[in-house]
Order: sequence, then C-alpha cells, then structure tokens
Amino acid sequence: MKTVVYFIRHAEPDYSVHDDAIRPLTDKGKKDALKVAAYLKDKGIEVALSSPYKRAIDTIKPFVDTNNINVELVDNFRERKVDSCWIEDFHGFSQKQWEDFNYKLSDGECLHEVQERNIKALEKVLKRFYGKDIVIGTHGTALSTIINYYESSYGYKDFDEIRLLTPWVVKFTFDEMICVKIEKIDILKV
Repeated sequence: MKTVVYFIRHAEPDYSVHDDAIRPLTDKGKKDALKVAAYLKDKGIEVALSSPYKRAIDTIKPFVDTNNINVELVDNFRERKVDSCWIEDFHGFSQKQWEDFNYKLSDGECLHEVQERNIKALEKVLKRFYGKDIVIGTHGTALSTIINYYESSYGYKDFDEIRLLTPWVVKFTFDEMICVKIEKIDILKV
C-alpha cells in the first residue's frame, strides 16, 4: 500500500514582516492559496499537517476549510532558523549552507540539522498515517533538504531555481518507508 505526501511550500510571504513565525501571505499569496486548494481538491487527502508558521498554515487553509479537515501543527516541519537577526545577503548565506551542510550562524541551524529534524518528523508521519494521502504545509529550505535526503544530487542550483517559486508542490510516493517517486509540480503553470 502506498502513502502519498503532498508537501506544499507556502505561497508568497510578506517579507516586510521579519518575524518568521508570524509572517503572513501577501494578497497574491492568498489568491495563490486558492489555486493550491483547487489543485488538491480531487487528490483524496485525508490528513493535513503543517509547520506552525502562519504562511505555511494559511497556504493550505482554503483547502482544509473547504474539506473540513483539521490541521495538526508539527513543529519539526518549521523552516530553518537562520539567526536571531535579519540577514541582508540571504542568497550568499544560502549558497554557503548548501556548500557545507554543517555551516550555520551563531544562533541558527545548519542544513544537516534541518534535514534531520524534518526527516524524523516525516518518518513519524509515514508510520502514523500509513496508506493515507497527506498534505503538509512547509517551507522552501525545509522541503529542499527533504528532497536532498532522497535525491542526493539535489543541491544549491536546484534550491536557487525554486527560491522564488511560491507556492510549490512536491508529491512524494512511499512504499512503506521507501520513497519510490518524487514529482515536482509548479501549480501556477498547471
């Protein structure tokens, strides 16, 4: 029996809000969340999980509200902690992290740590909801480290290509705990 997980990278966030946990969606992001709901409507999803960050929750909210599914928040699906302050050269910082999975700022997380906590959370989800179709609201870096875990060739170049792609869907198909297929879907072009 297969388990299908639709990871939904949040829609366009309002970067004028620097607090990662409460950063909302822009008006465009809210409209794109409706496109996410339309894409997911016929997928047979029974379970909805999300990072606790507002933009991830709000991206799947139109879908779960329409389908009367409760969203369970999973803290370990949150985005990486960069540092306690705002990073101006985020592009350069990200490149350093992808070149060295252990690179981090004094009060942040390295990509290895982000990947490890996201994979542990995903493995718990796969055991708990075996055979179900699942949607998970998530973030670009967190999702990219999950892809990298299953496709080791996925690196900085791939991450940089999706850096501004919001929302973004990645469909994982699992046979037991083994990832058998990954499909990357730009729903704004579907």
